[in-house]
Amino acid sequence: METLKEFIRIMDEQTEIALATNISKISNVRVVNFYFNPDNNILYFTTFKNNDKVKEMKANQNVAFTTIPHNGEAHVKAKGIAYISKNTIFDLADCFIRKIPDYQSTIDYAGESLILYEIKFDTATVTMDLSNIATIKL
Repeated sequence: METLKEFIRIMDEQTEIALATNISKISNVRVVNFYFNPDNNILYFTTFKNNDKVKEMKANQNVAFTTIPHNGEAHVKAKGIAYISKNTIFDLADCFIRKIPDYQSTIDYAGESLILYEIKFDTATVTMDLSNIATIKL
């Protein structure tokens, strides 16, 4: 398995992650759309201002995620640090819409209410199936 090539393919093709946060030893998981930029190895996602996710990440920036496969078993999982991006969803709108065409309606409807987050991570586990699992360093 060419792990880096498969990592890039999965991050490009899959549109959702299950994002886990943890505060006061209580974990919370939710599904969010994402865009991964292979040039800077940063995963981007949006959320509404002042929701529980924002409060949790403000208290503890350590997060974990796994991509959600819709066909087959291939997925990526990693742990990283989440922080508010200096960019906005409008800065990366073309990237999100190219990956998720329906995201245009989300931006049109709620763009001003969204915060763009970044997740920086150094390693990721790439699972193709039960026999092909490898960890890569970015």
